[in-house]
Amino acid sequence: MKRRPHWCPPQELEALRLRWVEQWPAALEAWSRFTRLSPPRLCLTPEEERREGLAGSFAMIRLVDQAVVVSLTEVLASDVADLGVEILAHEIGHHVLAPANLTDHGRMLSRMRWGLPTLEHQAPMVANLYTDLLINDRLQRSAGLRMDEVYRRMRKQQEGSADGAVWKLYMRIYEILWRLERGTLAGRVDDRTDGDAWLGARLIRVYSRDWLQGSGRFAALLLPHLLEDKKSQELLEKFFDTKGAAVGGEITGLTEMEPGEKEGAIHPALDPELNGESTGADADTEAGEDVLPSMVPANQQARGQARQPFEYGELLRAAGVPISDHDAAVRYYREQALPHLIPFPTRELPRSSDPLPEGLEPWALGDPMDALDWMQSVLISPTVIPGVTTVQRIWGESEGVEPRKEPLDLDIYVDSSGSMANPQRLISYPALAGAIICLSALRTSARVQATLWSWKQQYITTPGFVRDEVSILRVLTGYFGGGTAFPIHQLRDTFGPRPPEARPAHILIISDDGVDTLFQQDEKGNSGWDVSAMALEKARGGGTMVLNLAQGWEQHAATYPSFAAIKKARDEQGWNVHRVATWEDLVAFARAFSRQHYGRGPQTARPVRPRTPISGTAANGAPRPPTHL
Repeated sequence: MKRRPHWCPPQELEALRLRWVEQWPAALEAWSRFTRLSPPRLCLTPEEERREGLAGSFAMIRLVDQAVVVSLTEVLASDVADLGVEILAHEIGHHVLAPANLTDHGRMLSRMRWGLPTLEHQAPMVANLYTDLLINDRLQRSAGLRMDEVYRRMRKQQEGSADGAVWKLYMRIYEILWRLERGTLAGRVDDRTDGDAWLGARLIRVYSRDWLQGSGRFAALLLPHLLEDKKSQELLEKFFDTKGAAVGGEITGLTEMEPGEKEGAIHPALDPELNGESTGADADTEAGEDVLPSMVPANQQARGQARQPFEYGELLRAAGVPISDHDAAVRYYREQALPHLIPFPTRELPRSSDPLPEGLEPWALGDPMDALDWMQSVLISPTVIPGVTTVQRIWGESEGVEPRKEPLDLDIYVDSSGSMANPQRLISYPALAGAIICLSALRTSARVQATLWSWKQQYITTPGFVRDEVSILRVLTGYFGGGTAFPIHQLRDTFGPRPPEARPAHILIISDDGVDTLFQQDEKGNSGWDVSAMALEKARGGGTMVLNLAQGWEQHAATYPSFAAIKKARDEQGWNVHRVATWEDLVAFARAFSRQHYGRGPQTARPVRPRTPISGTAANGAPRPPTHL
């Protein structure tokens, strides 16, 4: 049954708050006398709890600002008011030991999800149980705190929930870790639960110094009990203090799987470190009481398989980040693009030159004293009268010999027809290539106009040429999935009214043989060929079509109109046509394109036909022919 909200006099709550504030230093010292955190947020009213984001449990942490939040009303209702040091030290442990930071929180959840097939949504709760075991075991044994008393009192407050399979296993693990009499916390348990509890206790001790490696194993241990448990949920929610730990934060380093992430999600009975086949530390070893467990290894550059964008979004939401699929995709492609971006360009200055004296002007009271030219003032009049006979020198500079450079803007069009993957679900290499090129352009102070298109009237674009990477990435990660027809009017309206003094811009189109729709008529009856030629002329920065085409496509130009149109655009209008055999080859193209156009700082305008176009990327396998060949 759900307990009624507990009410108590404000004076009692205020006295409890003052008492817990006094106990905060002792809770910090339970970990180390050098531990420093901001004072806890001790909430006295439901309004304060809502303002802090506390709901469901009587305490919580936030990794973003390293906060500890406690509901004193729930503390009194749970009869743990005299255990302030224990509860506060436990919350501090989440900041000091596990998960300690946003990145390791996400890494742990990613490992646990592999150990919870069909129950991946339970990973946050399982992660909370696992880190609680690590923290409480250390505080009970090394700091001498009464963590067992917290659970004794909690058990008395609950009816029915304490009989759940997961709760019984969880409590039995504590009994084994702390050598308590059987049944003290868990009550009666069957042999199966007892056996799993012994494995769980051994896991906590063996992996106490490398808890991330043990996280997937702990999830696999709990999986069968979660599948059959219908009673533990309410009681577990009360202890779910890491539920909103990542709210307001941005977790990085999760777009790729770590080596061993999936393989580590095995049942502890199959782990040589736990089943007796290896010389691991014994479950009852008291090692580690005099020193803190070693920190989780640094999150180095991941070299594993890339996650799909939908998996990345689910992982962020599991960590407590409220985020939509589209916003998750923006983060995903930005992080995936970062290793491929050009370095930030250094500023090029003209050669130094001597200042040039250009004349004199009056020096008045209020002007800087060091600007006063005494020699010239005395030559004008032996009697110096400030503001009347005083003068100052005017200086100029000789021009440098280095030519002035200007950024090359980018007008990019990415195909989002039905032949393309949805960037928010599966990895889309056109979106990734677009992100690499656009973010590289932004690094050189260039402006970008991004257009995502499927049909003539089915497109989205940025509000002109902008430098806002979020708005650019939101366009690139959108999806239509319709037919294929290039939005000719968008190209026409972009460059038709463009003044001659505007920056040069490069036009880049990422598509397949459906790009031939560019050369059809627009809604006003204008020829697409005329619009294309006009755009290249006014852009003054050249144009590139990077297309997924079959090998030897030029040989079929006489047979297939789409190939003939592409060949004509290259030969007669000066488009640089670059073929990719697979969509994956777009990443190599994007790196080469970025370095050619933006790799050496802001670039000057380029001719329509570059003398050295980017060479094609060799295919890793048999080329994919067009569907109509």
